[in-house]
Amino acid sequence: MIALNNRLVTFDLFLFCNVMEAALAEADAPQDAEPTKKKSKIPLIVGLLLALTMGGGGFYATWSGMILGNHSQEHAAEKAPDPLPDIAFVPIEPVVVSLGPGSSSKHLRFTAQLEVAKAYADEVAILMPRILDVLNSYLRAVAVADLEDPSAMAKLRAQMLRRVQIVTGEGRVRDLLVTEFVLN
Repeated sequence: MIALNNRLVTFDLFLFCNVMEAALAEADAPQDAEPTKKKSKIPLIVGLLLALTMGGGGFYATWSGMILGNHSQEHAAEKAPDPLPDIAFVPIEPVVVSLGPGSSSKHLRFTAQLEVAKAYADEVAILMPRILDVLNSYLRAVAVADLEDPSAMAKLRAQMLRRVQIVTGEGRVRDLLVTEFVLN
């Protein structure tokens, strides 16, 4: 208990000394000194207004195209959209391929369309039995794991397109659009 009381006494003396020093410092201060004036807020308000004005002007200049934009909006309004390319789509009859016993599915149903130039649409339609034969043969030869893999669709599509282009002749078929690829 004695140690505890000594600490309390020491703490009280320390606090008393700090209060006395503050009182003496206050007494030494001159009584004639005027209280400090508050600073004016006018420069802050003027700076804020200038910043808002400059920000708004910069936004308008960028939005209207004066800075980093179109050199003329009139040219953009006069420009007509490009005409659609001269293409036709030739439908391929649905192909149903039976899958082997090792797969989780029994059949593949495949439907697609060929993108061709309009001038070649009739010629490609005449070759449709050969196109069906090539696609049917290829789809039967593909491993079942490749058919079930969703990421393999791009490879399968490219292989089928190349085979169709060989049958129809170069430059007649632009693209093969897969419209149905169902494993059931």
